[in-house]
Amino acid sequence: MPHATIPPPGFQALILCGPGASIGTFTSSPKDIPKALIPIANRPMVWYPLEWCYRMGVTNILLITPTESLEAIEAALSQNPHLTSLPAPKPDILAPKGLTHETGTGEIFRLPEVQAAITGDFIILPCDLVCEMDGASLVEAWMVEEAGLGDATGDIKETGNIPMGIGGERIGRRGGLGVWYQTKSDISVKGEETDFIATTPLPPPIVPPPSDSLRRDMSKLVYTVPTDTLNDITEANKCFPVRHSLLKKHGRIKMLSTHRDAHIYFFPYWVLEMIRKNERFESVSEEVLGWWAKAGWQDGLGDKLGLRDIFQKPASLRGDEHGDFALNNEVNVAMLSSTWTGSEEDADTDSTTSFASRVRDANASGLPLKSPAPKPSLTIPPILAYVQPTGSSNPLIRRVDTAQLLLNVSLRLAKLPSVEDLGKDASKLASPYAHQAKIAHKESIPKRCRVEAENCLVAENVTVEEKCNIKESVIGANCKIGEGARLMRCLLMEGAEVGENVQLTGCILGRRCRIEGGPAKGDDKTVLKDCEVQDGHVVEWGTESKDEKFMRFELPSDEGEVDGDEGSAMGCDSVDALVAEEGISLR
Repeated sequence: MPHATIPPPGFQALILCGPGASIGTFTSSPKDIPKALIPIANRPMVWYPLEWCYRMGVTNILLITPTESLEAIEAALSQNPHLTSLPAPKPDILAPKGLTHETGTGEIFRLPEVQAAITGDFIILPCDLVCEMDGASLVEAWMVEEAGLGDATGDIKETGNIPMGIGGERIGRRGGLGVWYQTKSDISVKGEETDFIATTPLPPPIVPPPSDSLRRDMSKLVYTVPTDTLNDITEANKCFPVRHSLLKKHGRIKMLSTHRDAHIYFFPYWVLEMIRKNERFESVSEEVLGWWAKAGWQDGLGDKLGLRDIFQKPASLRGDEHGDFALNNEVNVAMLSSTWTGSEEDADTDSTTSFASRVRDANASGLPLKSPAPKPSLTIPPILAYVQPTGSSNPLIRRVDTAQLLLNVSLRLAKLPSVEDLGKDASKLASPYAHQAKIAHKESIPKRCRVEAENCLVAENVTVEEKCNIKESVIGANCKIGEGARLMRCLLMEGAEVGENVQLTGCILGRRCRIEGGPAKGDDKTVLKDCEVQDGHVVEWGTESKDEKFMRFELPSDEGEVDGDEGSAMGCDSVDALVAEEGISLR
């Protein structure tokens, strides 16, 4: 696995380990199996953002998780072979007391423990991110566009203050960077979540960026909202309302509706204070980015968000006792130019205006009255958007937050050539996510069995019996495939068992679940298509289902009545019918 040799960029990475409600079949018990440990192509989900950070040179990594998932994640970091093989140092884990699985991402960054843990510029990542693109290229592009080095705003000083950007406030504070990717691709799923974004081009640089630079696909974000919210807005207004101030500020606006926010954010430290000041910010992707983008063109919004207090604090409040030049002195960059024709006195000329004599107070002294100084203009640092261009050859960027995406991304990674297959060319791997071998123990596969190695992954200690046919599938460790079983586009997690003559297509099997087998000849057969089977669940022989979720069902207390919707989905008329079956198929 390649890793960066460049110096650390000075960022602190925060990986948010969420609840995984959209893949509830496999995360119903976050204490035992949190979302961050669900396998993607036989590696724990959190391995992918961790590897991405190490690859770009960021080693100051903090995992933020609810308390109930802390023990499971700590154990995985110490025992899982994929996680223990990552470079040192190990990531830190923070489980704030007030954090639950229902806490919004904006609320997370207002928790005292999280506020205290962040000491400089930071990166926010979700635990379900799979990103082949080199993060160092993103950092480089952000540094160039924002005219600063990583950690240029500095860390918190002993005084409790953090220095401003080099050059003072006259040249402005640095902005942030977000990443969006195209959802229309070979691994797209029906109904996948998307975001509506509006961007405007950046000013053309004096020196054009290189042809392979990510800066060519960067723009300024001026509006962002989830597509579902956009639909509500257009339905309520019978149109999409556009403010005149937006069109007045930006003449060229590009609107995109098929992209999705990757939740990769590069933020300068001051953003943490903005989140703290605005308790209305429940979500980083919606409120923080949305209001920040609008503040760049909507007059007065920056003041309402408290940005003037952040950017234009008096020097006595934001300086340190050592007299940091960057803190206490404003630099007029134009005066440093060799073509400057004015004088320093011109720049500091008092522009205050005297009132006319007729508006003076008769009892006042003869000194001219001064008009109140107007507020200086508030320049909002931009939030930049890297919008990945459309193309099949582009690196994979994907959030894996649904069961269908879990399957599709795992199968996509299973097609990558392994290190073993490439041999001497292993250093030229197209993806950092290639496995050492596609089939861990080829000698254990019977001759009278077909496993398509070019698009399958088979982990260690897997038992495959004769007459099996396995195509485009990912088999986890310690699984067992019975004689005559047929698997097509399936994902099997650790310890899953598929019985004899079972036929599975597009299915996801949880840990240690079992699909019972039976004789090849006879009227009964088990055929599952596009189904999900919960951890430890048993599917009886003779089951034929499509688009079902097989989960353990717990009877309600007291009266024991079933909710109307659930009862109709299962086709059961009474509680006695429910008791008769161990496993109930839930839609």
